[in-house]
Amino acid sequence: MIKKEQAPLLSITSNTLLVIFKLAAGLWMNSVSIISEAIHSFIDLLASFIAFFSIRLSIKPEDEEHPFGHGKYENISGFLEAILIFFAAVFIIYQSVKKIISGVEIENVGIGMVVMFVAAALNFTISMVLLKISKRTDSIAVEADAMHLLTDVFTSLGVLIGLIIIKFTNIKILDPIIAILVSFLILKTAYNLTKKSINDLLDTNLPENELNKITDIVNSHREVTSYHKLRTRRSGSRREIDIHVRVGRETSLVDAHEITREIQAEIKDIFPNSYIVVHIEPERKSL
Repeated sequence: MIKKEQAPLLSITSNTLLVIFKLAAGLWMNSVSIISEAIHSFIDLLASFIAFFSIRLSIKPEDEEHPFGHGKYENISGFLEAILIFFAAVFIIYQSVKKIISGVEIENVGIGMVVMFVAAALNFTISMVLLKISKRTDSIAVEADAMHLLTDVFTSLGVLIGLIIIKFTNIKILDPIIAILVSFLILKTAYNLTKKSINDLLDTNLPENELNKITDIVNSHREVTSYHKLRTRRSGSRREIDIHVRVGRETSLVDAHEITREIQAEIKDIFPNSYIVVHIEPERKSL
């Protein structure tokens, strides 16, 4: 079974091969759309290295300076990857516009078609493996890596379709136009990843469906009369949950402790990698 810290090595290997093949084919054909795909894969390669090192840092245990662990390294990784993707898209648009202005010459379209097909098939296979690992380990860094590769699948297929059209119509200006369309897909990926990573860095609450699962557990205990101050956040793959729970004033300390233990255990069953603090308080006196 592949561990999450090993997962980025898969994309590092595949992206290295794809950068070489795409760049060679793009330069040989003088195709800006394929060169843009090579740049895309190179950015994915850098992102995979960032994910690799961030995951290795994030799994370090708590220490005196980091009492809540190092999980935020994964969120920082996602943000840096998004910035890289954004600049790659802007560069592709710039180069494509230059091509449209200066004129387009493209040769050996068949070679480019083969390279794009192989790239799409390889990236799809690796991205599915990484998505499976990210779901099992709940890792945002591995998920980001997988989504980069999946985006590359769609952009490669877009370039492939464009090359097929060029082969049969000889409308060569389609090459930089396709590259611009690819760059907009890349920008969308950068936006989504930036939004997700910033939300976690700013300690945004867990999604509503996850909050509902937590409150359902609390409400399932008949000894609990109410709760308040539910605070949650993500730190890498770990969820941090803090909640104040009220019980009847006649509840003994032993029983209150047992209620706390049960609530924590039930939440852990749903969210195994979580840090949970349950504060028990006596119900307020009625006036």
